[in-house]
Amino acid sequence: TPTYQVELLGQAQTCQDNWVRTLRLGFQCVGILYADLGTSPLYVFSNTFKYGVGHKDDVLGVLSLIIYSFLLFAMVKIIFIALYANDDGDGGTFALYSLISRYARVALIPNQQAEDDLVSSHRHLSATRRRAQWMKNLLETSKPAKLTLFFLTIFATALAISDCMLTPPISVLSAVNGLRLRAPHLTTDQIVWITVGILILFFAVQHLGTDKIGYTFAPLVVVWLLLIAGIGLYNLIKYDIGTLRAFNPKYIFDYFRRNKKKGWVSLGEILLCFTGTEALFADLGYFSIKSIQLSFSFGLLPSVLLTYIGQAAYLRTHMDMTISNAFFNSIPSTLFWPTFVLALLASVIGSQAMVSCAFATMSHLQTLSCFPRVKILHTSRRYSGQLYIPEVNFFLCVASCIVTISFRTTGFIAKAHEICVALVMVITTLLMTIVMLLVWKVNIWWIAAFFVVFMSTETVYLSAVLYKFTQGPYFPLAMSAVLMVIMIVWHYVHVKRYKYELQHTVSPDEVKHLLERHDLKRVPGLGLFYTELVQGIPPIFPHLIEKIPTVHSVIVFISVKHLPIPHVDVQERFLFRQVEPKESMVFRCVARYGYRDTLEMAGDFVATLVEYLQYYVRDLSLYCTAEPLRTSYPSIRIDSFRWEKKPSGRSGRSGHGHGIHAEEMLTPIQSFSELTMHQVGMSNRLPQFQVNNQNTY
Repeated sequence: TPTYQVELLGQAQTCQDNWVRTLRLGFQCVGILYADLGTSPLYVFSNTFKYGVGHKDDVLGVLSLIIYSFLLFAMVKIIFIALYANDDGDGGTFALYSLISRYARVALIPNQQAEDDLVSSHRHLSATRRRAQWMKNLLETSKPAKLTLFFLTIFATALAISDCMLTPPISVLSAVNGLRLRAPHLTTDQIVWITVGILILFFAVQHLGTDKIGYTFAPLVVVWLLLIAGIGLYNLIKYDIGTLRAFNPKYIFDYFRRNKKKGWVSLGEILLCFTGTEALFADLGYFSIKSIQLSFSFGLLPSVLLTYIGQAAYLRTHMDMTISNAFFNSIPSTLFWPTFVLALLASVIGSQAMVSCAFATMSHLQTLSCFPRVKILHTSRRYSGQLYIPEVNFFLCVASCIVTISFRTTGFIAKAHEICVALVMVITTLLMTIVMLLVWKVNIWWIAAFFVVFMSTETVYLSAVLYKFTQGPYFPLAMSAVLMVIMIVWHYVHVKRYKYELQHTVSPDEVKHLLERHDLKRVPGLGLFYTELVQGIPPIFPHLIEKIPTVHSVIVFISVKHLPIPHVDVQERFLFRQVEPKESMVFRCVARYGYRDTLEMAGDFVATLVEYLQYYVRDLSLYCTAEPLRTSYPSIRIDSFRWEKKPSGRSGRSGHGHGIHAEEMLTPIQSFSELTMHQVGMSNRLPQFQVNNQNTY
C-alpha cells in the first residue's frame, strides 16, 4: 500500500542518515581520539630499550607484549566492552558512577525525591536479579561502600586531569626531539622552548571547539596513520619479515625468563602503547559507539600495529644504533622531513583527546558538586557534549609548559604518565564490575572472567610502575592529591550545609506567621529565592524578612538539582509544590537537569519557569474545582497533567489517561500579570487574566 511504501522509504532514509552521521563522527574520531594512540610509537621502544637491546629476541618479546597489551586493553576492554557501559551515550569514570547511582542510591547529598524515579530515563531501571539486589542493598546501606565508590570516582577524575598535564609535553617533546637527527647542534634548552611555543599555540585554538578542531585535524591524522603504516610495512619487508613471529605469545614468556626483574619493570614503559584509551572512553559523549568502533578497527589498529612491527624489524637488524630516536632512525631518509612535520602535527593533535577529556570531566564534577563553578561553553550545535572551559584550558596550558620546562626530557614525563594510565585502568575495571553485577544481565561467570583477567594483568602493570615511584610517578599522584583535597572539601562543605539547612527548615506555620506580620509589605510581582534545598523552606528566609520587610505577592523558592542521567526533558524539568496556606501564594520549585544539560541564561530560565508555573496553577485550580465532584462521585478519575507546547505556538495539555486542551492559552506575562497583582488574603481562585506589563521578576 502507499502508506507502507512511505514507511519503508522513511525507515531507509533514517538508516541512511544514521550511517552518514556515524561516518561523519568516525572521521572526527580520527582527529580527536586517535592521535595520542597514533603517536605512541614515537616513544614506546625508545623508553623500553633506553639502556640498549640485550638480546635479539628481546625485541620480539617486547613487540609481542605491545601487540597483546594493545589488543587486550584498548580493543577488547575499552572498544568492545567498556563503551557499552555508558550512561545514555556518555562514557568515562564519572558516567560509570552516574550509571550506578541510577540503580542504587549512593549519592551523599540527601536530595533524592520519589518524583525523580518518574523521569522518563529512570522508569525502566530496576535491579532484577538476586545478585543485583544484593549489590544494590550493599551500596545503599553501607556508608563505607558509598564513600569508597565516591573516593574511587574522584580519584580517577583527578588522575585524568593530571594526565592532561602530561600528555601534551611528552607527545610534542618526543616529536621535536626528532630535529636532532638533522640539526644535532640544537641544545636541550632550545628543544624545550620550541616545545613550549607549540603548546601555547595548541591551547590558544581550543576556543574554536571540538567540532571545528576535529574536522581540521582529522585529515592530518589520516595522512599520518597511512604514512606510518606504509613505513612500517616497508621496514618489515626490507629488514626482517620474521618479525611477524611476535604474534606467537611464546616470546613473551621467553622475554620474562631471560630478563626476570628487568622484564617486569619494563612493563611500565610498554603500557605507554595504549595510553589515551582512558580519554577515548571518557570522550564517548562527543561521538558514538559505532563511529569509534569502526574508525578504531579499520583505521587506527592496523596502522599502529604495522608501525610497531616495522620498528621492531629495523631494531633487530640495527641493535647497535642509538635507541633514543628509534622511530626517526627507522624512517627512510627521503621521508624524514615529511614524517617529522606530520609527527609534530600529530603529537599536537594527540593532546586534543586528553584536553577534551578534561573539559568533560570538569563538567561532570560540577554536577556532582565537587568543584567550584567555572564557565562551561558548548561549542557545537550539531552534537551535544562538545565543551570548552576557558579557566581549565588556561590551567592546562600553564601546567603543561611548567612540566616541559621543569623535566626537559621524555623519560621522567613518561614515568609520571604511566601511573595515571595504570591506576585509571584498575579503577575502571572495578567500576565496570559493579555495573555488570548491578545493571547488566549477563552470566556471573562472564563477570568473574572479566574481573580476573583484567584485574590480574592490570595489577601486574601497576606494580611495575609503582616500583619506580620516586623516578616520576609521585608527581601526578601529588597533583591528584591536591585536586582531590579541593573536591573532597568542596563536596563535604556542600553536604554539611545541605544537611544543616534541611534540619532547620522553616515550618508552614512560621511561614504563615512571617507573611502575616503587620509590618511586612507585599508588592506586585514574582520573587524568586534560590536555595539548595529541594524540601522545605530554607532557614535564611526569616532573616531575609527581618532585613528587608518587603516581599513580592508571589514567592517561589527555586532550587537546581542534577539527576544521575545525561538529559531531562524540559516537560519534566520543573517540579512544583504550593506551601500552605494557599492564600500566601508561596511555591517551591525544583528545576531538574541531567549532567549534560545546558543551564539556560537567567532570562530564558525565568521565562520558562514562569510559563510552567502558570500551568501548575491552572492544574491546581482544575484539581480544586474537581475535588467536590470526586468526593461525591468516587468513580470519576481525575488525572494529573503535563503541559506541552504546540508547534503552532499555542499551549496544550495532555494527560496519561485523558487530556484537557486549552486552545487559547495566554502568555506567561499575560497569565501572571493579574496573578502577581492580586491582594494576599483573597480566595485562591484563578483571577480573570488581562494584559498588564507591570510585572517584576
